[in-house]
Amino acid sequence: MSSRSITPVQSTTIVAAKDWTPTSWQSKPIKQDVDYPDQAHLNRVLEKIGRLPPMVVPGEIHRLRQQLADVALGKAFLLQGGDCAELFDYCAQGPIEAKLKVLLQMSLVLVWGARMPVVRIARMAGQYAKPRSKPTEMHEGKEILSYRGDNVNGYDPNDRNPDPERLLGAYFHSAATLNYVRSIINEGFADLHHPSNWNLHHVKSATLRQEYQGIVDRLTDALDFMKTIGADPNQTGAPLSTLNTVDIFASHEGLLLEYEQALTRLMADPADPSQRKYYNVGTHFIWIGDRTRQLDGAHVEYFRGIENPIGVKCGPSMKPEELVDLLDILDADKQPGKVTLITRYGVDQVDKYLPSHIRAVQESGHVVVWACDPMHGNTKQSVSGVKTRHLIDITRELSQAIRIHKQLGSHLGGVHFELTGDRVTECVGGSMELLDAELLERYETHCDPRLNYEQALDMAFLIAKYQEKQRGFSGMMSL
Repeated sequence: MSSRSITPVQSTTIVAAKDWTPTSWQSKPIKQDVDYPDQAHLNRVLEKIGRLPPMVVPGEIHRLRQQLADVALGKAFLLQGGDCAELFDYCAQGPIEAKLKVLLQMSLVLVWGARMPVVRIARMAGQYAKPRSKPTEMHEGKEILSYRGDNVNGYDPNDRNPDPERLLGAYFHSAATLNYVRSIINEGFADLHHPSNWNLHHVKSATLRQEYQGIVDRLTDALDFMKTIGADPNQTGAPLSTLNTVDIFASHEGLLLEYEQALTRLMADPADPSQRKYYNVGTHFIWIGDRTRQLDGAHVEYFRGIENPIGVKCGPSMKPEELVDLLDILDADKQPGKVTLITRYGVDQVDKYLPSHIRAVQESGHVVVWACDPMHGNTKQSVSGVKTRHLIDITRELSQAIRIHKQLGSHLGGVHFELTGDRVTECVGGSMELLDAELLERYETHCDPRLNYEQALDMAFLIAKYQEKQRGFSGMMSL
């Protein structure tokens, strides 16, 4: 039986998931919802957001769907990264450019290592909400509401009441961020001909620095060769090409369903304009977190009806049979790349849980993107008293995930990192050998610790070295 219903409307046809509407989630039990004290105020804000123009268009979403299908089929690699929780203050020229710079440099290194296209998705332009384990917390002996992200309440303990106006703020900050990203990408910000951008002075090990420099030198040689043979549009006057402009897609966790509903629109399918489908036009890619993936829950109900590619966080609490049931709901037509499974176990748990998840998906017939998030399962308390993550744990979980996929005839299609383009001090280790005692020097996160610019490049170089070896040798080699 088809999973979709078809309703003729004049000269077009509405194609939607069976028994689904943008409001059908409201009949389901919900987790991580926000209790707004003034419901009438909330309704006015949501009505306004519902009238505001789309931030993304179906053509962009369709293009990402096609690219993720290639990832699922082993023809491309996914790089997804950005802040744990965006702040409205990050909607500024410096932070946006810094984040784009590190994602672009990482992707270039990965393209060189794998010799395949890299799909770039930023945790940006909407990652303002955060799930919390408890609705309240203690502050100076007083119980207060937890910080839920800039689109709900303030980080200041005196600004914790949920404010519907912050949803409007989320819309306008997201729109401004996307507008600037599109502008600088179209102007050639992604131009690869900037050797001054590659500064490896942070690498303390002389041997490792030489290895990294070797990769950069070979990249530079390849670009110089293209310039010599006239393939460089900067020399020929040709339009911008993949040498200096790329796709950067936006993403966020879909937590606040009232907001997501307001941005869900019935629009023409770019592949078949005679059909109209439901798109979330507030972002390109949206994911369900580990706390909101209940099979009978509101979030799964909402996600099953939108055309956007979607992600699912997959951890130790996910049973294999539950994972298959979830995929059957979210991807009833088994479309390659529709769902990205973002695995997050922890370095000591990946061997225990990942194999059964892979086998279950293989037997189900779903063709998913497998992405490794080696960050979330490896958070620990530091001697300094703040949350941190160790690069050695992150690297080991990623390495084990690659090995397990290969042993089971699967393939790891991508990575998912919490990172920033700034030189913060939140994670321990890496080629800069950041110490626990140095964490408080620039510990700036309002949520979970992120890789800084240098540590993010470390991960790209390590993955590229593995990919290069795979191209030259048979058999599994550890990172």
